[in-house]
Amino acid sequence: MLALLRPGLETLGFQVETGKAKTEQIYVPVLFSENDVIDKYFAADALSKDHKIVIEVEAGRAVRNNQFLKDIFQACMMFEVEYLVIAVLNEYRFNSGGTQTIGHDYKEVKTFLETLYISNRLKLPLKGILLIGY
Repeated sequence: MLALLRPGLETLGFQVETGKAKTEQIYVPVLFSENDVIDKYFAADALSKDHKIVIEVEAGRAVRNNQFLKDIFQACMMFEVEYLVIAVLNEYRFNSGGTQTIGHDYKEVKTFLETLYISNRLKLPLKGILLIGY
């Protein structure tokens, strides 16, 4: 999916991951030591030119492996990032114990985010999270 989105995102000024090799990924700093040396960074699928928006596109493991939670945590730690865009499948078909199962990733992540914001019990440093179902 990210390969399909890459041309449009690049036109908008985003840096976009081109593969899984270290040289093809987008790294966003999260921790600095003396002399502004980056001690820790996280990889992102795409990053806006001004470093304010990070995009994560998940294909199938958003809910089953809690990847969307990792995406939220990492975006909260990323230097200068203010907004997170998470794209997840509307429906995810997989085999579980030999049975074809349909996961409703968009609906589950949406419910989680609504609960997070409505409960007002956890404050995130992000100005906003945009959830996209595809």
